[in-house]
Amino acid sequence: MTRFFLPLSLLLCLPDAAFAEAAMKDAVDTVWVITAAALVFFMQAGFALLESGMSRSKNAVNVIMKNYTDVCLGTLVFWCLGYGLMFGSNPSGWIGNDHFFLNSAENTEFSILFFQTMFAATAVTIASGAMAERTDFRGYLLGAIGITAVIYPIFGSWVWGSAYEGSGWLAQLGFIDFAGSTVVHSIGGWCALAGIIVLGPRQGRFSSNGAARMIPGHNLMFMALGGFILWVGWFGFNAGSTTAADPLIGLITLNTQLSAASGAISVVVLSILLGRPVLASQTVNGSIGGLVAITAGCASMEPMYAIITGLIAGAFLLTSIKVLESFQLDDVVGAVSAHGVCGAWGTLAAGMFLKGNMFNFDQVVVQLVGIAAAFIWAVPLALGMYFAIDKWIGLRVSSVDERRGLDYTEHYELGYPEFQQDKLLHKNMEYE
Repeated sequence: MTRFFLPLSLLLCLPDAAFAEAAMKDAVDTVWVITAAALVFFMQAGFALLESGMSRSKNAVNVIMKNYTDVCLGTLVFWCLGYGLMFGSNPSGWIGNDHFFLNSAENTEFSILFFQTMFAATAVTIASGAMAERTDFRGYLLGAIGITAVIYPIFGSWVWGSAYEGSGWLAQLGFIDFAGSTVVHSIGGWCALAGIIVLGPRQGRFSSNGAARMIPGHNLMFMALGGFILWVGWFGFNAGSTTAADPLIGLITLNTQLSAASGAISVVVLSILLGRPVLASQTVNGSIGGLVAITAGCASMEPMYAIITGLIAGAFLLTSIKVLESFQLDDVVGAVSAHGVCGAWGTLAAGMFLKGNMFNFDQVVVQLVGIAAAFIWAVPLALGMYFAIDKWIGLRVSSVDERRGLDYTEHYELGYPEFQQDKLLHKNMEYE
């Protein structure tokens, strides 16, 4: 009888054991997702340092303020509207229609909302650096709201929606974008492109005959530190997209590292071969281009192809910078090239180098459809938004304010007051 009842008692306990195991897995997964989300949030510090370092000292505070406030605004707007549009029930395949103002949900849903909020904030911040040094602060914030509320989440619903019911039309086609080369980075890059088209270049950026002039940033050490911080945060960005503590994280983080390193080395080698100066700014952007490019396929390609993805991303970065300059488009930090162009390349690479299904023509076509859809969706909508903002309150500051610097004219604070105190004294005299 003892031998009968002991196994039976164990059988009776199995449901409790299975429940405890599931609860433990949920807890571990939640800890991983929140940790990864915190790493993604830390990327905002990287963006702030990189963008302010690549801008002139008279605009350092303005760049920091744009980065700081767009995260705050983006968090609230995404909670109110963006999450529902992106991850709400999506029976049409085009747009989510519920879970706005998420207030009552399972704890795991709150974790995913927090993680995805960090992604939304990243997409918005990309435009900040491209539009630096001549953008009205109020106009920029209105644009940030538009990106977080409409442009980013609706495209995201096509690829990643829904978390509840239905599926986005690109997801149904089999579009691969694991962590957002297109969803986050190309969308942010294409919005940045629209912004610099509407704004026009900074004063003195191009000569009367169209030749590009360098306007160096004031602190390349900040820029390099920002690049390293972004690199660290990207491990959370890519590996956290598993939304579970999964062994796949090992491959994802390795591919992320390999592609980032390859992007930087590509820029260095190509600069030497082309007889150009090996610029620190472009080298750091090369690593960012590699990070952006691998984001789509980090979970689905072998390490060798992660290296190839990064190497080609560096070449695309340098080429794109020159093409933009030929059209007199002034991107202060290279955001359009690093995020928009490299994001498109990385999305294509995810289809080309798909492990177990390499160079499948049908998959490559699906990837091209998604890349085109992102461009066709984001650029016209962002152009319309920025033109409307420009007509309503003005998107670009006056030429006088641009010369004085936006720290002084927009915020009445200075990044380096020991060397710029005369500006504040002049401002006091104006108020008197």
